[in-house]
Amino acid sequence: MNIKISMTDSEILLNELYNGDEKVITCQRNGYKKLSAEFEQKFKTTPSNYFSSPGRTEISGNHTDHNHGMVIAASINLDSIAAASVNDSNEVILFSEGYKEPFKVNLNNLNPVEFEAGTTNALIRGIASRFMEKGFSAGGFNACITSDVIKGSGLSSSASIEVLIGTIFNHLYNDGRIPASEIAKIGLYSENVFFKKPCGLMDQMACAVGGIVSIDFNDLENPVIEKINYEFAQENYSMVIVHTGGSHISLTNDYAAIPTEMREVAAAFNKMNCNEISYEEFLSGVKTLRNKVSDRAILRAYHFYKENERVKKQVTALRSNDFKKFLTLANESGNSSFKYLQNIYSSNDPMFQPVSVALAFTEDFINKIGEGACRIHGGGFEGTIQVFLNNKFVNEFINYISDISDSFKVLNLNIRKVGTTKVILD
Repeated sequence: MNIKISMTDSEILLNELYNGDEKVITCQRNGYKKLSAEFEQKFKTTPSNYFSSPGRTEISGNHTDHNHGMVIAASINLDSIAAASVNDSNEVILFSEGYKEPFKVNLNNLNPVEFEAGTTNALIRGIASRFMEKGFSAGGFNACITSDVIKGSGLSSSASIEVLIGTIFNHLYNDGRIPASEIAKIGLYSENVFFKKPCGLMDQMACAVGGIVSIDFNDLENPVIEKINYEFAQENYSMVIVHTGGSHISLTNDYAAIPTEMREVAAAFNKMNCNEISYEEFLSGVKTLRNKVSDRAILRAYHFYKENERVKKQVTALRSNDFKKFLTLANESGNSSFKYLQNIYSSNDPMFQPVSVALAFTEDFINKIGEGACRIHGGGFEGTIQVFLNNKFVNEFINYISDISDSFKVLNLNIRKVGTTKVILD
């Protein structure tokens, strides 16, 4: 079975989509075969379309996107895939691996349903609703999906699924003409308004666009997206993710507090977001701010300003091949997240700190070998850390960190050059 990726102007072979890794390609090919067989078993017919949407890694810009800041992000070689066909109803019927019953959404109602908040049904309904609001088409389909983007891992399993669902609607009802960036914005809308989780646009955009990108969210409706043609392999380095075993699922309130508190600072200046206020204005107003907002809100805003500038410096470092500077700034990002953003563990459960433990011993390892960087990855509180290591130390590190805790799982990730896409099976 040969698989090609259908894009606007080109076709990309399967081995390019999955970075030429024969083991991964074999696994993915088997995954599509299994998904097709499941679809036939569930719906008694062969699926007419296949889709893939990657997970993402945040390389720089921890919690800057929701206040209209800048980030560096990339799609990764873990993805969510779907087999799908148009059906004769106005209902989406979606079977997801790990769930006994299908998700069913009647598209005759495209308003938020209160009891659906936090569910896949809410995401489907919200995406369909936004498609229609924007003048696009949406309708019923049957689908089976599966994903190797680990839930609660900080690799954006939810955004990957959102973008995947949007891509299905795009190709089944809109001839694939809707740009990936628009699919990302639709996914964000659904997560914010229907799923009821406040978050920024970075996750969806990175999953949708593909490759390493810098994104400036100053104008949220028209973010500036620029490709960064850089490969860590050219420095003989790997990007390693340590999943600490925690889950993001019960941490919505912790996440929501970060943009809320940053916006409280902005509101004190009669603005909506921190990006509307210069650092100099913020600095001159700190004394007054302490009578209006919490100290944590001030610290989180401080992180925003410093992290936003760090992103710009890291973009410059990558484009000028100054990898040593990039690593220095990555370590600074991790330090700022721990001390000022304070998203390393939940204040509701300070006795449980798997991310802190992972960071402490990873930092010790890096100090001993004399090179590398580590930082919190993604939303934080639980989930993952990101580690940049010279390839010659990767296996040693995997053994080392795995001995710290049985719950620590290590992923050596590659950057995927292709974002969300329709997959053609020959």
